[in-house]
Amino acid sequence: MALERAGQPIERAYFPRSGVGSTVVQGGNGRQIEVGLFGCDGMSGIASILQSRYAINDTFIQIEGDGLAIDADRLADLLGQSASLRRHLSRYVLAMMAQMAQTALSNAHSKLEERLAGWLLMCHDRSGNDNLALTHEFVALMLGVRRAGVTVGTHVLEGEGLIEAKRGRITILDRAGLEKRARDTYGAAEAEYARLIGFRGARQRAALAKTDP
Repeated sequence: MALERAGQPIERAYFPRSGVGSTVVQGGNGRQIEVGLFGCDGMSGIASILQSRYAINDTFIQIEGDGLAIDADRLADLLGQSASLRRHLSRYVLAMMAQMAQTALSNAHSKLEERLAGWLLMCHDRSGNDNLALTHEFVALMLGVRRAGVTVGTHVLEGEGLIEAKRGRITILDRAGLEKRARDTYGAAEAEYARLIGFRGARQRAALAKTDP
């Protein structure tokens, strides 16, 4: 499900209660890579927080779930009326900038297995589910690598007993081990989120969302 298209007006901001959304950048050659990921810890429509009506990149739902939505014009009105809302959402923008910076660093300097481990942890945080509905083709698109590379990386993590991969699904078996395998690709952005938002992280928020009637 597409939430935003690059260069197109932002009609609504979405606040997932479950599921995972991705923001991707597309090059002139048609290749894509994920630059941002959010779930119950965040929202789409970041450009509207910065008083822009147009999306910079494509944003879509990668793991289905439910959530809430607000008209972009209504959100703009509320931001104009509430200093506390502006402050809180501005902090969220900073948290996403930290995530994007960490993603860029990981893409440039980390091994594929480390990047895959970190990315799966981020999805796990936001889905609140050990079973992630993901195909190798989709993961390759998000990481900006060939499918064969994802297959090799998945086999490495499986061989270490960290995950189990079946057709269209990846199951997290050993989260602590996966965090260790991810090395510097995971943790820094999560710590910055906790500092800025004052919450321990997306995984705790996902757990609360599952119990919220």
